[in-house]
Amino acid sequence: MIVAAGLSPAWQQILQFAHFVPGEVNRARQSQWCASGKVLNVGIALAHLKADAVMIAPVGGPAAAPITSEFADHGGRQAWIEVAGRTRVCTTLIDESTGKTTELVEEAVALSAAEIARFESSCAEQIKSARVAVFSGSIPSGAPADLFARLLANSPASAILDIRGPELERALACRPLVVKPNRQELEQIVGHKIASDGELCAAMAQLNERGAQWAIVSNGRHDVWARDGRQAYRMRPPAIVAVNPIGSGDCLAAAMAWQIDAGASVLEALPVAVAAASINAGQLLPARLDAAEVLALAAKILVEQV
Repeated sequence: MIVAAGLSPAWQQILQFAHFVPGEVNRARQSQWCASGKVLNVGIALAHLKADAVMIAPVGGPAAAPITSEFADHGGRQAWIEVAGRTRVCTTLIDESTGKTTELVEEAVALSAAEIARFESSCAEQIKSARVAVFSGSIPSGAPADLFARLLANSPASAILDIRGPELERALACRPLVVKPNRQELEQIVGHKIASDGELCAAMAQLNERGAQWAIVSNGRHDVWARDGRQAYRMRPPAIVAVNPIGSGDCLAAAMAWQIDAGASVLEALPVAVAAASINAGQLLPARLDAAEVLALAAKILVEQV
């Protein structure tokens, strides 16, 4: 079983423009709403992949009802933590003339100590029977930086982490199976720009040395790199016309968890994870994956030892 958990879900508006001009009045050609945010994207992807998974996230305010309704349609299992504050609203702007996507991100509202305790208790209970735990997204102000570290310290589950900042620093000591930053996030972790493949491998090695069994680094449509502490690997995503790249990293994490839960090694799961991320980028709504399509594309992705 897989537990997917996080503290920063979102209700997402996606606006498509034939041509977007900053500072001007822009009229959207099309508008859609959907559940999103990293934790919900992982949960949606796992539901579509028909994984044995449960998602844990706080929801509240006007967005709680449509998010709950949408997940009922997806058919996945979830353990909502009902909170007093409202779930944030984020907005994606897609400029069809340039292919550029702009993300307007509202920070998650603070949770009370009691709400955080209920989230932690639910995660701890579900993880007891989990093979894989995926923790993703930022934490709201006031949440303890060692929250995920505490959960991992008493968990037999293999951990996939798509988190950042102090919460990642604390969790690395628990030797997570996979840490999955994008290239920009990795630069923030190591504190400097990464200008070459050699510098990228050295930065990933730092994550390995600090506790990550595997570091997997994505960079948009460019190569995905992975390192296990001894060897580095490179994968080239297939050429796909990008529609909306939001959620591609979340789909990578979800597909990795799906395969690990099924008994695959990280190395075996890598092409499936890259395929899921690539397919997501070619779709408007995030994380709506088809398992057969993901596996078919994965068979075409070469894992190159570097």
